[in-house]
This record gives sequence, C-alpha cells and structure tokens, in this order.
Amino acid sequence: MQDYKTEYQRWLNSSAIDEKTRAELLSVKDNEKEQEDRFYTELEFGTAGLRGILGAGTNRMNVYVVRRATAGLAAVISKISPALAARGVAIAYDSRRCSKEFAYEAARTLAVCGIRSFVFSTIHSVPQLSFAVRELWCAAGIVITASHNPPQYNGYKVYWSHGGQVGPELAEKIFESIRRADYFDIDTSSLTSVNESQMICTVSELVDEAYYKKALSLRLNPELMQVRGASYRVVYTPLYGAGLVPVTEILKRAGLKKLCVVEEQAQPDGDFPTVAAPNPEDPNAFTLALQLAKKIDAQLLLATDPDSDRLGVICRSKGGKYRPLTGNQIGCLLIYYILTMRHERGGLPNDAFVVKSLVSTGLADAICASFGVEMRTVPTGFRFIAEQIDLAAKQRKGTFVFGFEESYGFLAGDFVHDKDAISTALLVCEAAIYCESKGSTLWNMLQDIYEKFGCYVEKTKSYTLAGREGMERICRAMSDLRSKTPQQFGAHNVKVFEDYSNGTTKDFEFNLSFAAQLPQCNVLRFTFSEGGNSSVIVRPSGTEPKLKLYISASAKTHEEAEQKADELLSAANAFIEESIKS
Repeated sequence: MQDYKTEYQRWLNSSAIDEKTRAELLSVKDNEKEQEDRFYTELEFGTAGLRGILGAGTNRMNVYVVRRATAGLAAVISKISPALAARGVAIAYDSRRCSKEFAYEAARTLAVCGIRSFVFSTIHSVPQLSFAVRELWCAAGIVITASHNPPQYNGYKVYWSHGGQVGPELAEKIFESIRRADYFDIDTSSLTSVNESQMICTVSELVDEAYYKKALSLRLNPELMQVRGASYRVVYTPLYGAGLVPVTEILKRAGLKKLCVVEEQAQPDGDFPTVAAPNPEDPNAFTLALQLAKKIDAQLLLATDPDSDRLGVICRSKGGKYRPLTGNQIGCLLIYYILTMRHERGGLPNDAFVVKSLVSTGLADAICASFGVEMRTVPTGFRFIAEQIDLAAKQRKGTFVFGFEESYGFLAGDFVHDKDAISTALLVCEAAIYCESKGSTLWNMLQDIYEKFGCYVEKTKSYTLAGREGMERICRAMSDLRSKTPQQFGAHNVKVFEDYSNGTTKDFEFNLSFAAQLPQCNVLRFTFSEGGNSSVIVRPSGTEPKLKLYISASAKTHEEAEQKADELLSAANAFIEESIKS
C-alpha cells in the first residue's frame, strides 16, 4: 500500500503530466474515495502482465504506466544479454480504447532504451503475436489488450522468446525492474523522426502468411472441408476485435463458401456498443449472431473476443435447436475428434499428450485414457500449457496434441504458445462438417461422448470485488476456507482437501495430512467421498478483481449430475457469501 494522497499530489504537480491527464486528476480533487482507488496501489505485474481500468493514476492503465512497464521490461532484457536485446521485441494491439496509442508508446520507450521493436500496423490477435515472436526470433513480445473485459479496461501482456507468456520468476524480475523506474522518467518525445523510423519496424505481411500456412496444416480432413464446406453455413462474430481478418481468411481458404459475418460487430470498436462485454463465454454475446443464424438457417455459430484468443461456439442439435457449448464441452469435443481422426489414420504418436488446466473437466481425462493418451494437468493460466510444449521439446519426449482451459481457451499444434481462437475455429468447423457427413451434429457427438464416458456437469460463479476492500474480502474468503475448512458441502462429504499454495493435502476419510507434489498456485480443491470426478475449486482471478468458484459433478445420467452440481454450488456459495460479507 502506498500513501495515495501524496502520490496523487505528486502526479498532479508533475511537469511531465500532459494537460488531459492533469484535467482528469483535477476532476477528482474533491473526491477522496476516487483518489484512493486510483493511487492506493499500483497495477501488479504478474504472469498475465498488467490489466486495469483506463484512466489517470498508478492503479489505472495509461501511457505513464505503459512507459514504466516497458522500461522495466527493457532493463531486464538488456541485463540478460546485449545479444538478446539485439533481437528486438514484437508488439501487437487489439481494438480496445487506447490500444494503438499504448502499443506505439511501448515501441518508443523501447527505442529510447536502445531496443528495436516490430509493430503490427493493424490490429492483430494474441496467437499471431505469439507466432511472430518465434517467427521473427524476437527476445520478447507485447500485446496491448484486456481480452474479454468490459470496454473501460485495457492491459499489457508480455511474452518471452519461446512465444509464451512470461513465467512467475521472470515476471517477478520484470516487476522488480518496473518498481525501480519512475512513471515520469521516460521522455519519448526526445526521439527524432530518423531514430524512430530506424528503431520501430513494421511487421511484414509474410508473417501472417506463415501463420496461415501453419494453421491450415492442422486440418485432419482437408478434402472433406473442400467438398462439403461449400454448402455448410457458418455465422461468425469477431465482437469488434482482431479476429475478423484472420478467422475469415483461414475459413475461406479451408473451403467454407457460406461464411456470414455479423456486420454490426465486424469493424473494430473499443466501445463494444451492442454487448455488455465482448466475451464469447457469455451466450448474450451471441444475440445478433443468433438473429442472423436463424435468418440464414446457419448450422454453426462462432465468436472470438477482441484479442482472439478465446472462442465461443453454438451448434445445432438434430432437431434444429441452437445449443451453446461450454469451454469444457468444446475442449472435449475437439480432443475426441482429433484423437479419433489421428487414431483411425495411424497418425497418433505413442507418446502423445494432452494438457488441461486444473479447473477443467475430468471428462477430458476419461477420453484421453480411452485412447491411451497421457493427460497432463497444470495450474490455471495458459502459459503452463505452453510450458509443457517447451518441456517436451527440450526433453525430446512427448508429442503435444492439444491443450485447453475451461475458460474457452484452446490450442492445437506447437507453432503458437498461447490460446488460439483462430486455428481452433478451423478445427471446430472441420469437426462439425465431419459430423454432418455422418448424419450427425457436434451436439449429438457430445451426447455420444456422455453415453460412453458418463455425464459431466460443470458450473462456475464469479464474485466481483473491486477496489481495496474487495481485495481484502477475497483474501479473507481464501483464509477462511483454509482455517475453517468445510468437511461437507450439503449432503456431500469431503474426502480430500488440497491447498495448492503450500502443497498440503488433508484426507478426511482416513484423518491424514501429508505433503503432496502439487503445482504451486493460490487454489483450493475439495473432492468428495462418493467417487466419480466431483469437485469444488476456489481461486482468486489472476487478471480481474474476482474470486472464482468452479463446480464439477459426474454421474450416470445428466439429471443426476445436474442435481449434484446444483447442490455443491449452493453449499459452496453459502460459505463464500458468508465469508466475504463478514
């Protein structure tokens, strides 16, 4: 915590502050609560970088925060080695408010620090940036985005030379370096036009072409796409983001002739005027897409968020009803389709592995086990999935097939090291067309999977607790779950309680406590004594002021699984609500 009044006055009185920022600060001169929220802390730099509300202050996203973060990143790169710094930094930005401005301020800051940058000249996606870092052999990458957050947010994500987000140790080094810099130390106006043109380069369109080629290589049934794709009707909405060009380009090259884009949501617009938030996880984001789908009798609907790392899907059942799919369902459908196709065609390696996050469905484990494929479970955060790809490459052991998170993040192939909604859109379309060729649909394939492996129901709940008081409530809730650990959720007895922050496990059934080799993260997990794959998981969000609750229940029938999930959710919610209100 910092003295917010002192820091507010320091910003207000600084000669480095531009007039627009000064006017914004003056507008809250009589609002002490607003001053506190803007200056009581600074945006924390974690493995997902920075994310916050746009505005003036240390706890906001603005050019001064971007410059300081970039100066900290530049210092770390240069300290590691001059050779690394010479490789430069790739920069992309999405359609959000101030994204382009922040991207070029980051590039100018790097230039002042003696590091060249490679900036995309138009909005580009997270997967394209991840690919570009590797393709251009850069030291690092930056994406200006707040992903699927509401319009008042923006963010600053950092990638390392492997194309994935920075890990905890490196993130901490960068954060320490950022703290040593002052918000007003960097003066990008000192750059001459000549120096700027030499230090800030534009990414060639050849990089996009190389990405498209790699994405298209993921197809398992290219001939089927070319033949049946001509008549298959797909509706797509980029939700005003960076997906419009790459998604439509990939799908058209693959053979889709009847791809219809939601025109109202096609062009970049950081206000996202027709949605509360540009989040493909929310079925409400599909409202306009559904209207268009019904008009043209579409068979499949797709949506990507502004930075195009998340993909939402709505498919039709045989009866013609439109069915939204959860992230877990999309992940399981793709795992089943990919493994089935590769197994049938003799292309499934003996050392194949799939990766999922800790909070994702156990159905994926069951599917992989039936094919003899290893499932690796990692903490939440797609960088952990990317780490497994790197580990396999370094050890020359294991062939990565697919990775996913329940939060609508998916990846096939190893040329991108983060969530990739673009190439995933291609695979979803191919799987849907394959189902159609068999007289079925994705929805019916999902029912077949449930019949074979059991019914799984997942539910989530988020508690948004913004500001200083909100963070204290989140910490209190996690502390209460540790110190007053529930041994029962409704009628369901807890068998095992796992605390991933310290690697401890309590087995209530046998009254045992022991250390376990768990991935270190601020996550609590409860599993239940009646067997199956039912669990309650609680964790704070790493990118938003939220506490997140994950429920998973499995049973022989969907009705039984649904009832169990509702009971677990109700009991867990009651405990958390009591904790955050007290």
